[in-house]
Amino acid sequence: MNETVDPGSIVRAQPAASPSRGPAPRRYRLGKIALALALAAALIAVGLRLENIGPSTLDAGKPVVPAGPPPQTVRAVEASAGDMPIIINALGTVTPLATVTVKTQVAGKLLEIGFTEGQLVKKGDFLAQVDDRPFQATLAQAQAQLAKDTALHEQAQADLERYQTLMKQDSISRQQVDDQVFLVAQDAAAIANDQAQIEAAKLNIAYAHIVSPIDGRVGLRQVDAGNYVQPTDSTGLVVITQLDPISVIFSTPEDNLARITRRLNAGVKLSATLFDRANVNQIATGELSTYDNQIDTTTGTFKLRATFANKDNALFASQFVNVRLLVDTLRGATIVPNAAVQLGSIGSFVYVVKDDSTVTVRKVQTGPTDTMRTVISSGLAVGEKVVVDGADRLREGSKVRVSQAPAGAGAGGGAAPAAGDASGGAEASGQHHRRKPQDAAGATPTPAAAAPSATP
Repeated sequence: MNETVDPGSIVRAQPAASPSRGPAPRRYRLGKIALALALAAALIAVGLRLENIGPSTLDAGKPVVPAGPPPQTVRAVEASAGDMPIIINALGTVTPLATVTVKTQVAGKLLEIGFTEGQLVKKGDFLAQVDDRPFQATLAQAQAQLAKDTALHEQAQADLERYQTLMKQDSISRQQVDDQVFLVAQDAAAIANDQAQIEAAKLNIAYAHIVSPIDGRVGLRQVDAGNYVQPTDSTGLVVITQLDPISVIFSTPEDNLARITRRLNAGVKLSATLFDRANVNQIATGELSTYDNQIDTTTGTFKLRATFANKDNALFASQFVNVRLLVDTLRGATIVPNAAVQLGSIGSFVYVVKDDSTVTVRKVQTGPTDTMRTVISSGLAVGEKVVVDGADRLREGSKVRVSQAPAGAGAGGGAAPAAGDASGGAEASGQHHRRKPQDAAGATPTPAAAAPSATP
């Protein structure tokens, strides 16, 4: 038990050598790789086999129909026959038929003001009084001078009659008689001058009593009583504006001149309707009365005047208004909604829905248009269905599924809506209209959709 062990003699125990495992795992991996390659080769062979069989082998004698896109859902309406008014839209200014600045015609002290600011006056109503006492005095002097000259004339006339009797008796010379004749003529001329002086004094007295020259509305007072007024005053006493009837002056492009003059020369009264600045509320209805005699070369427009009754004083001088002039009405026109008309490289066109539920591109010629409808002059017949929604996804020959159009989406055959603006293109309004059809989401169609590559 107590033996001493020599450390040098101790041999460290070693684990028993295990057999080598290197070759076995390598063979296992190689086997898996070979199996995968064989499986891939088998799959490739099966695929090639199926490809060689093909549709012609499996479905011999049957035509191959490639799967196409599904039908597009669109909304369509029929083109209808109706009346389209041709309306010219313009901006106008309310202009009174008469505006008078009342001035004194005699110099003197302003004694009295006979009106209230803003008052409606009639022709002949009293407005102001200028001191007329100097003219009354002048009138009295002229009347007195007339009486004197009349007496002298009568005396000279009596003397002439006596001289003529004496000349027949050779009691006086002929020269004396002739002188008396001239004296009678001078007295007659003095009487005429006196009468003129009297009329001038009376006229000045009448001028001192100032009255309204027209019917209208009185503006703000320009001078107060007690001031010395004279005809050279620039401001005058007050301004009177005629309100009923009243006119509106507006301009339109010269392209509309021929159509307007043709209608007026035919004796047609053209109706004009006024709307407020926002172009929402109707203010008055009247008729075109005349147009200017020349074209403004700087703007290419000419002026027109329409007159309106203004019993309720709804129109005010210098007021800004929107004018709608009804020039003509197209009867029995082919009408479609504005959304049906597209613009592309071929011009204006529509998508027409055929009986086989496909669409075709139809080039059309457009006419007058308003805010909702467009007249088709040529290229479309009444009763044909046109796409009004979903046109941006269509091409020539596309399959479609037509859904029910909402109420009011049709072209309509009646008159234009009350707030609509119909125009005859460049001829009626002098402006170019660009139609921008929109789909249900309100997006503008892409150029590719709006401009088909093939001409119908």
